[in-house]
Amino acid sequence: MEDDTIKLLRECSAGLKMGIESIDNVLDDVENGALRGLLKDSYDIHCRLKKETDSYLEKYHDEGKEPAPIAKAMAKMKCSFKTMGENPDCSIANFITDGCNMGIKSLHRYLNQYPAADKGVKHLTKQIIKTEEELLAGLHQFL
Repeated sequence: MEDDTIKLLRECSAGLKMGIESIDNVLDDVENGALRGLLKDSYDIHCRLKKETDSYLEKYHDEGKEPAPIAKAMAKMKCSFKTMGENPDCSIANFITDGCNMGIKSLHRYLNQYPAADKGVKHLTKQIIKTEEELLAGLHQFL
């Protein structure tokens, strides 16, 4: 049980770090105030969930997991190319949408992969998924 819990927490930690960094990378390029507000609110929620994840990791004496360096580099490069176009807000919404979809898919897979994880950690994972789904729905109007 503890092994599944730690593995699920590590994936949550890495995903949240990636989401926080991705949003942070695009905020300065957002032109639309509503999109900026949506992203800022989501950034704050991601940070709160990251603190909760870190608290669980500390309880299990684990440091968490960093996102894969290649994934971080590719995301940063993709974001840079996309925001150079004619409609940066649409490109940013598209970029963040891709990230949300990847996060949702991955976290569902990890929930299935680590069925013996602590119920509280599974609930936290579902909260992260819900946050990604809500951000995704909010982004639709900017695509």
